[in-house]
Amino acid sequence: MKTFATLSAFSAFGASLLAAGAALLALSAPARAAADLELWRLDCGSVMVKDLSSFSDTFAYAGQTRTLTDSCYVIRHGADYMLWDTGLPAALIGKAPDLTQPLAPSLTADIPAQLQKIGIKPEQIGIVGISHNHFDHLGQASTFSKATLMIGAGDWQSLHENPLPFGVMPALVQPWMDGKAKVDPVAGDRDVFGDGSVMMLSMPGHTKGETALLVHLPKTGPVLLSGDVVHFEEQIANNGVPPFNIDRAESLASMDRMNRIARELNARLVVQHDAGDIGKLPAFPASAR
Repeated sequence: MKTFATLSAFSAFGASLLAAGAALLALSAPARAAADLELWRLDCGSVMVKDLSSFSDTFAYAGQTRTLTDSCYVIRHGADYMLWDTGLPAALIGKAPDLTQPLAPSLTADIPAQLQKIGIKPEQIGIVGISHNHFDHLGQASTFSKATLMIGAGDWQSLHENPLPFGVMPALVQPWMDGKAKVDPVAGDRDVFGDGSVMMLSMPGHTKGETALLVHLPKTGPVLLSGDVVHFEEQIANNGVPPFNIDRAESLASMDRMNRIARELNARLVVQHDAGDIGKLPAFPASAR
């Protein structure tokens, strides 16, 4: 019996090594020739930050203000479409930002209106991938309730907590909360289409289930979309961590991993909230291939 248990343990260990090896191969492999990939950057709003020091737990940025972008992305994988993040709620359209508040969000156009300009219907979106569960990334998710919601498992769990963590509004994903739409809680890294071309990468710290997205475009090369691993470029240089992050040590570890991946793959790192960074990709309606 002891020998059998030992053999079973070795077998389980071997299986875990094979799974880890497959994930690493998917991470480093470029998109296969069969995957016809295209990436668009959408405008999903902006947020005026009245006091930028609220984004530093080391008292940086005192007296500074900044407008953060709220960018979303559409990935075409052959005939399949994935939406990465869904920006601010469409109810903000036409409303002036309240500049008396610490955070003043604004939105000029919803996602369906932008999709129409590039010939994509909302019902063609089969996957809604979410970097994390804050309101400025889940805002228009319910517009795509026929799609599978792919979200970090820790963040899916947090949507059910009481009290709710900072920035979390479960009503924005009500169809999935009610079990009326398919949800896929992602644990660890995930090869989205099974060919190594699009990878959700586990980057916890900002939230429990924070993820980044790696897209191996055939001509442009690898593009790494940051989610909220960082909010602007300076945080990379100074290891800046906002006080509202869930875990400081995990935040720093994820920043290090993100930067190492970008260097090893010579990837184009796009910090999604940085107005200067998002210009690394073509302006809508142009796409990157």
